[in-house]
Amino acid sequence: MKDLRYELKSFNELTKESLYQIMVLRQEVFIVEQDCPYLDADSKDLNAHHLLGYLDQELVCYTRLLDKGISYADYCSIGRVVNATSIRGQGKGKELMQKSIDACKLLYPNTPIKISAQSYLQKFYESLGFIATGEMYLEDNIPHMGMVIKF
Repeated sequence: MKDLRYELKSFNELTKESLYQIMVLRQEVFIVEQDCPYLDADSKDLNAHHLLGYLDQELVCYTRLLDKGISYADYCSIGRVVNATSIRGQGKGKELMQKSIDACKLLYPNTPIKISAQSYLQKFYESLGFIATGEMYLEDNIPHMGMVIKF
């Protein structure tokens, strides 16, 4: 597989086309594939940085990066982590998360990162340095857990 090309953009830097691609990918995976009806447009995108991963011109992976005070008082966060089915099983999820962690370090220096991880991915996130915090909880009927990485 070719290398992915990544772009990091604030909301105001997104083109209409890239925003549309983000919404399509998030809806394909979170709402259709995971059968999880929820309001994806939660207003946090407006204050986020968006990490977009492209294969040629196709958006195939994405994360949303938020400064502290938006989702968590004392942590920045990485959310809406999504990979298209076409790139799964090729290590691109780990690459996406490492690039997201690196972007958070750059954008929000010396700020620990907190995520709301689907519980079945606990070992994956631990392999990146995250540590589980608290108890498992249901988010949109899917088991999740809080996880934190500090620097």
